[in-house]
Amino acid sequence: MSTQKSPDMTPEAGAGMHLRKMSKSRIFQMCGIMLSIFMILLIIFYWDDVGTAHFYLHTAFTKIQSTHLPTSVSVAHEHAKGTEKKMLSSETATSFINLELTHGETGHQGEGASVVEGENVDSKPVANSKEHLQDVDWGTNTEEPNIKLEQLKRKQTIRDLCADSSFTFSGKNRAFEDIPNKELDHLIVDDRHGIIYCYVPKVACTNWKRIMILLSESLVNQGTPYHDPLEIPRDLVHNSSSHVTFNKFWKRYGKFSKHLMKVKLKKYTKFLFVRDPFVRLISAFRSKFEIQNEDFYKRFAIPMLQLYANCSQPPPSVSKAFSAGIKPTFSNFIQYLLDLRTEMIMPFNEHWRQVYRLCHPCQINYDFIGKLESLEQDAKYLLSLLNVEKLVQFPPSFRNRTVSSWERNWFSEIPKIWRRKLFELYKPDFALFGYPKPTNLLLD
Repeated sequence: MSTQKSPDMTPEAGAGMHLRKMSKSRIFQMCGIMLSIFMILLIIFYWDDVGTAHFYLHTAFTKIQSTHLPTSVSVAHEHAKGTEKKMLSSETATSFINLELTHGETGHQGEGASVVEGENVDSKPVANSKEHLQDVDWGTNTEEPNIKLEQLKRKQTIRDLCADSSFTFSGKNRAFEDIPNKELDHLIVDDRHGIIYCYVPKVACTNWKRIMILLSESLVNQGTPYHDPLEIPRDLVHNSSSHVTFNKFWKRYGKFSKHLMKVKLKKYTKFLFVRDPFVRLISAFRSKFEIQNEDFYKRFAIPMLQLYANCSQPPPSVSKAFSAGIKPTFSNFIQYLLDLRTEMIMPFNEHWRQVYRLCHPCQINYDFIGKLESLEQDAKYLLSLLNVEKLVQFPPSFRNRTVSSWERNWFSEIPKIWRRKLFELYKPDFALFGYPKPTNLLLD
């Protein structure tokens, strides 16, 4: 059947109508093409950024579900839930992506609620190891605690305090999205095994970083991945290029980076290790100011000597300063920490910055919280929990002093008023991670 033209329609009008029909058809075609491109990009985006592209699909992926319980839920109920394990293979990759698309949006659950989400171990030289580990200074546990119940206690303590409006500290109530990108540089990601580790300097972080490198295979030795953590050189361990950290997401993913972080925080197993805050300060002082360190001498020791030690012209190099017997005292270091001018110039260095500022425990719901005081048993349990105990073992260490003797000896020359101010400065770390108030130091 042919279409009859109106007797009033001119040839020009008929041509115009034909062009308009062609134009509409072209628009619909372009819209279809653009929609297809968008869907392809969306699939690629989620495939790569959720982590599946990095998983080496032949590798088994053990996923331990993060716990997002309100404070009112009992510890016993959480204990009964157990852990959930999922295996990712090439046949289930599509299902995994669909799961991420459905549940990837995890957000802040209210103010103070947990939502999503160190320098080397101080020790004596390890027998038959390839390097000397120095300065281990934690106490000996006399009891063998039930590690699983202890973990529930540690996590519950954090949840309770993060939900307690009377317990305040800087940054506690902000949402994860509001954490500046530069403050996420301590969260190391291993996409191969679905692990996120927040490292705290002076809390066995050198060896935990080694383990993360080994598991993620982010470094190789003559073309072969490392199999012994102690074979990885220290300079590479602490090189930022050796790790994938959250703060690097921005350059790659732009405005989508925070969303991807939240997806990984929901799906991956997250852990950190902590220690007594005051003992951590002692360890930081010993390793950075009692041993020759050119960088720390120029950045921190010289200002300390000028401001608190009546040394207007300190030697220009650490070797000359040590030769002359010139170095900051522990008292100078405490003055530096308490001086309000210090953080007006720059934030605390990571070796003495508070753990709550490094790892954001009120915004990130950690699955495991280890302590240096129970390092061996916590490390062994964690590696088993991560299902990697057959791939790597935590390097052994030796203890040499107890926590109490360190605190009493080192703080004996610190005025009581300074000790109290220092406690207030690190009080959130004491409380959040279950360390008792050092009453003997504050009341002596």
